[in-house]
Amino acid sequence: MVEVFEVLRAWLAGLGLRKVAERAGVDRKTARRYVAAAEAAGLSRDAGVEALTDELVGVVVEAVRPARPNGHGASWELLLAHEEQISAWVKGGDGAEPLSIVKIEELLARQGCVVSYRTLHRFAVERCGFRPKRTTVRVADGEPGVECQVDFAQMGYLTDPETGRRRKVHALIFTAVVSRHMFVWLTYSQTLVAVIAGCEAAWRFFGGAFKVLIPDNLKPVVTDADAVNPTLNVGWLDYAQHVGFGTDPARIRSPQDKPRVERVVQYVRGNFWAGESFTDLADAQARVEAWCAQRAGMRIHGTTQARPAEAFAELEASCLLPAPEPYDVPVFKRVKVHRDFHVEVAKALYSVPEPYLGRQLDARADSELVKLYTTGRTGQVGPGRLVKTHPRQPPGGRSTDREDLPEEKTGYALRDLTKLIGVCAGHGENIGIYAERLLDDPLPWTRMRSVYRLQGLVRRYGPEPVENACARALDLDVVSVSKIASMLEKATEREQPVLPAAAGSGHNAQGGRFARDPKEYSGRGSVRLTLIPGGRVAGDGTDLEPTR
Repeated sequence: MVEVFEVLRAWLAGLGLRKVAERAGVDRKTARRYVAAAEAAGLSRDAGVEALTDELVGVVVEAVRPARPNGHGASWELLLAHEEQISAWVKGGDGAEPLSIVKIEELLARQGCVVSYRTLHRFAVERCGFRPKRTTVRVADGEPGVECQVDFAQMGYLTDPETGRRRKVHALIFTAVVSRHMFVWLTYSQTLVAVIAGCEAAWRFFGGAFKVLIPDNLKPVVTDADAVNPTLNVGWLDYAQHVGFGTDPARIRSPQDKPRVERVVQYVRGNFWAGESFTDLADAQARVEAWCAQRAGMRIHGTTQARPAEAFAELEASCLLPAPEPYDVPVFKRVKVHRDFHVEVAKALYSVPEPYLGRQLDARADSELVKLYTTGRTGQVGPGRLVKTHPRQPPGGRSTDREDLPEEKTGYALRDLTKLIGVCAGHGENIGIYAERLLDDPLPWTRMRSVYRLQGLVRRYGPEPVENACARALDLDVVSVSKIASMLEKATEREQPVLPAAAGSGHNAQGGRFARDPKEYSGRGSVRLTLIPGGRVAGDGTDLEPTR
């Protein structure tokens, strides 16, 4: 209507059709059609501008643009006769693949229905269900300092100086919903450790934490995606509890749930990463943090028409949660209690009480402690009731609580010599002393089996006979469990042992080979021997000839 009004105004001013077309920015033939329609409606050239009423202009518009049934032309009417066939081609089915609009246009032309591509496309969208366009609305930003949208995006490749190979670089992008201020964390992986490291860096950058994070369905964050009740990773829940924020994951394949960060992905990839070269990941991270604070933070945002960094400092900085303490990233694992009363966590062993043998437990291991819990819901690793706490051990280490082991196996398992001797002393004083003598060795644990055999003799014969046998063996200074067993078997533990007589004693004693009668050592009949240097010895003191 503005176009028609401008043409008629210039024509009433006395200008020719060429000048009228130039002033209105239309073709001369179009200007002629407008003027002809106005004259047919009763407009004369000598009338003033006040004659150009809305009613007159409306009549001219209707005259130059003929009415169309339902707002469509003849081509649309032609397509209505083939609507059912076009719908079948668009939807496919019965083993047939959906066809493109180009192919449908070609098939219609074979049937004598020739229409333009644009008309066919509009018809297929509006009436045949081809890629229907849904309407959308803008969601309010919410309260300052509450929501932060998070998304992972691939940036490109970077040569790792440690390995010398090219590795894929991912960007974890944080975008404040109200101010649009952003932070980017670059990483080689998309693990829970990488996500938590990015969050820790983001809290340092922003000076605090947001109350709600809206991430994508990342595996380190969401274990089971669901639009209403998503299941979050237990490690992520532990970190969220440490910081104090909530998590509201976006729906699957629903970028409209986090549009603030979705649009930023292209901006980061095209404005920061493209065309740049970095020495390593640390260099790229330092430069992207400066880029977020200066370039991206100080630009005029197209939607808010404000600088994100300034808007964040004014509206959101004071509303954030306090910056959390450094987080010790734990290891979460479901483990089984084996027959040796231990579970394995990060290649180290930890003891568990006997009632939990053969059961599954949930383990949480940080750099200081390992905590074992009863299992949560079926299929989900989550803390239940605390069962045991141990100090964290290095790979190959072991932490065993003697209270977790059976009483009769504690000393053997822990090589507790003091306890082993104490158990023997409980059966009798001499048994305890004898056990201590058995273990009196540079490698005492190699003699523990002898003590266990001694305890077996106590169980077989009773404490009193073994006590007597040990007393007799100690009197004779005989330290051998086999001797104790022989005495008990022959029931000789109470008999006084007969010591062997001296050689040559007794009337009927048969003298030994070198035995001498005691009389030979008396003073009478003794022979005096004299030792002569360099010579022989003479019984009567006479010198003999020297020998060589």
